[in-house]
Amino acid sequence: MATNANLHKAKTAKNDEFYTQLTDVSKELMHYKQHFKDKIVLCNCDDPTWSAFWKYFHLNFSVLGLKKLISTHYDKNEPTYKMEYTGGDDNDIEVGVKTPLEGNGDFRNKECLDILDEADIVVTNPPFSLAREYLACLVEHGKKFLIVGDMNWITYKEVFPLLKSNSIWLGNYSVKEFVQPDGTIKKFGNKLWFTNLDHKKRHEKLILWKHYTPEEYPRYDNYPAINVDKVTDIPCDYDGVMGVPITFLDKYNPDQFEIVAFRKGDDGKDLVFTRERESSTVLSYPCTTSIAGMIKNAEGKINGKPTYARITIRRKLSR
Repeated sequence: MATNANLHKAKTAKNDEFYTQLTDVSKELMHYKQHFKDKIVLCNCDDPTWSAFWKYFHLNFSVLGLKKLISTHYDKNEPTYKMEYTGGDDNDIEVGVKTPLEGNGDFRNKECLDILDEADIVVTNPPFSLAREYLACLVEHGKKFLIVGDMNWITYKEVFPLLKSNSIWLGNYSVKEFVQPDGTIKKFGNKLWFTNLDHKKRHEKLILWKHYTPEEYPRYDNYPAINVDKVTDIPCDYDGVMGVPITFLDKYNPDQFEIVAFRKGDDGKDLVFTRERESSTVLSYPCTTSIAGMIKNAEGKINGKPTYARITIRRKLSR
């Protein structure tokens, strides 16, 4: 409850001053080394005087084989600058060429977009209050990226189609603690990495072991699918569509599944099902908080017909 309250307060105040720690940056970045050789990396929401992203790439510039490192940051009151590093003294993070910007460093400014076009890969913790616009900017400019984001981004109409089409996916870990400007730590429980850089975990097969029974997996009243409460409970022998928790996307292997639908049934409402107990009392269970999407098996059929659902997850590998 405390973490949700913190997030609500931050959203209301549009407080984007949450800085990623170097331990979290290095923990995630270690899985992408092969992507950075001879590349220009841009950290476009990062003051190099404190940014863990700038520090990580500067210290590992030669190890990663980078071509150039660029950092820009926003200041609402005055013009800022860009910092560029092309090698020479990796251990001194203050080494670099500082160039004043005409504006305040907003990523939407023309001069910042020109810098974005120069870069190959963007790695940063963007302002959460501008999530839709920031991600759309990266996609529009065709950039590779690895950024920290909120789990709720998954539900955005601008974001979920990108997950569905395998244009973006989740990273390896979550980020639970951020540093605030006053040096204190703020804890959140729902911050993830979003990326379009491939990594090993994304191709790990989800091991399924439970067997389907009608009693344990009720069908929805408004969609031809069964409900699965936990990712670990996905049955290994069910060939139809299944509603799964939002946490499924952290285990989503596009070689094994594809997405079917997100939260809505055929009638456009949240997925619901009824279950008969021994007393014959029929109760309704809305599943709006647990349902992230639908998944189905490799045959690609819903009730004997080809899949034409809005969003799909199809099992592609044999059991």
